[in-house]
Amino acid sequence: MDGNRRWAKAQGKPVSYGHKEGAKTLEKIVRYANKIGLEYITVYAFSTENWKRAEDEVKALMLLLQNYLDDYSKRADTENIKVKILGDISALSTGMQKSIRNCMERTKNNTGVTFNIALNYGGRDELTKATKQIATMVKNNEIKIEDITEKTIEENLYTKGQPDLDLVIRTSGEKRLSGFLTWQSVYAEILVIDKNWPDFEEKDLDQAIIEYQKRTRKFGAG
Repeated sequence: MDGNRRWAKAQGKPVSYGHKEGAKTLEKIVRYANKIGLEYITVYAFSTENWKRAEDEVKALMLLLQNYLDDYSKRADTENIKVKILGDISALSTGMQKSIRNCMERTKNNTGVTFNIALNYGGRDELTKATKQIATMVKNNEIKIEDITEKTIEENLYTKGQPDLDLVIRTSGEKRLSGFLTWQSVYAEILVIDKNWPDFEEKDLDQAIIEYQKRTRKFGAG
């Protein structure tokens, strides 16, 4: 969801304003994704590298995300959206961790779109944690080294039980993945949009899906 800060700067507004407008866009798009029948939608809300940003911006963004989760928890029975957090939540505040657990618990039985929020997430960090978990299982004689397969790795990722990505949409014209679901995006189609996230609309998602449908996915085959 790139471009919140650039959008705010262009409006002559503080960075926090850009993030707030970006949150409004996110809510709109997730509701629309649920309406049109998408099964999964995953957004990169905060990476493991984002801690390097200005302290005031990080605090404001975390507060915004916490309020967002609390709001979803209150509307869980009417939205029918299932919320799941992908990332290392142990580094987050106690209040944030409580909001995360409450939101996931309140929405776990919903049958609409699964809304993944990558929060304090990094692709390499996820793979490192998965490797440690598998190594521990080997050490404890729960599995043998020769039994390790791709499925073993997938079962130790944050996205356990979910399919790989079909389409990655990157706004604001950025042309890199920046550690976004590194394992899961290996054969994803990538679509770069020259529009800042707060300006992203339902029609943009429609057009992205149409573009995806035009592509031929070979998965390495000829």
